[in-house]
Amino acid sequence: MRYTFIIGASLLIMTKVSGQDLNAYIEEAIDNNPEIQSFDLRYQIAEEKINEVNNVQNTEFSAGYFVSEPETRTGPQRAKLSVKQMLPWFGTVGKREDYAAAMADSEYVEMVIAKRKLALSVSNLYYILYGIRAKQNVLDDNYNLLKTYEQLALTATEVGKASAVDVLRLQIRQNEVQQEKEVLMQKSKGIQAALNNLLNRNYDEEILAVSDLEIPDEDPILGYDALSLNPELLKYDKLYESVTQSEKLNQKESAPNIGFGLDYIAVSERTDVDLSDNGKDVVMPMVSLSIPIFNKKYKSISKQNELRQQEIKSQKDSKLNVLQSTFSKAISQRNEARIKFNLQKKNLKQAKYAEDILIKNYENGTIDFNDVLDIQELQLKFGINQIEAIQEYYTESALINYLID
Repeated sequence: MRYTFIIGASLLIMTKVSGQDLNAYIEEAIDNNPEIQSFDLRYQIAEEKINEVNNVQNTEFSAGYFVSEPETRTGPQRAKLSVKQMLPWFGTVGKREDYAAAMADSEYVEMVIAKRKLALSVSNLYYILYGIRAKQNVLDDNYNLLKTYEQLALTATEVGKASAVDVLRLQIRQNEVQQEKEVLMQKSKGIQAALNNLLNRNYDEEILAVSDLEIPDEDPILGYDALSLNPELLKYDKLYESVTQSEKLNQKESAPNIGFGLDYIAVSERTDVDLSDNGKDVVMPMVSLSIPIFNKKYKSISKQNELRQQEIKSQKDSKLNVLQSTFSKAISQRNEARIKFNLQKKNLKQAKYAEDILIKNYENGTIDFNDVLDIQELQLKFGINQIEAIQEYYTESALINYLID
């Protein structure tokens, strides 16, 4: 049975992006990535092997000429022509095709796994890029806020309600924010280059990332049974099936081979006597059997297949344990991201209240620019933390969907 897997939308919980969304980048990566093309070629080769095994042994032709013609009752023999065809036991060719098809299915699942891993890698880089650019927007807002505070400080300095030190501290903080923006710009270029590499593009081509993501109100409740269709587990089912087909083929190949042939002997007429059938050529049909009487090879192959199936079962159990551990960790970290997001959202709201109070104090003629800087730093911290929580939520969501879809 051939399984069909969805590579793109099942990995994502996404909103549309201007020009191009994450699904489009995943599709582009799958179409252009050299590693995926390599897996696809391996699968095509495996499928072509089905045609390769659908054959029988070469037909044997032979010819001989008697240098010294043996004399027979009906005349001397001049030459001999033979043709022979060995055939495998009934159903052997069909079992070869079944085995080759099972191996092709294994290669198909390997290709699907490679595509899904590529999609997950693209998603992770995409969400990192989102995080960087969202942080840049927060820094821009924070920088503009500092500019506003600087103007307030300058005005307050003119009337003696603030000192030049307050202005300088605000300007220094602006410089720090500007530096953080420039650092993020360099990180953005690096992540963009890595993502372009997966897309098989030039490293500096622009990647359009979503500018805003929201965490949904709730997540579906998932259990370990959701892992049952993960291709990394289905791969072992396919391998197990290929060994099963290998054993069926082994049983067929341990049976005798049947041969059919024909000998033709050219005979000259005798001149010294008149006989019936004088000079009549000889035609001799033949049947042969090739029986592996003393060969232990097939018993050994059966034992190897049995051990191989036990190995595959153990490997599947081990992989299931790894996937369950990864799944549990991803669920936990996604829940943690939601908690962090809600906390930062609450903190930002309270920081905004504090800012409003400071502005009202300024209007009343009093303001402490130390408090201004403290609130500004808190707003920046909460904004950055909120973005990191969103990024972590979607990164873990992509991993969860990779594991269960």
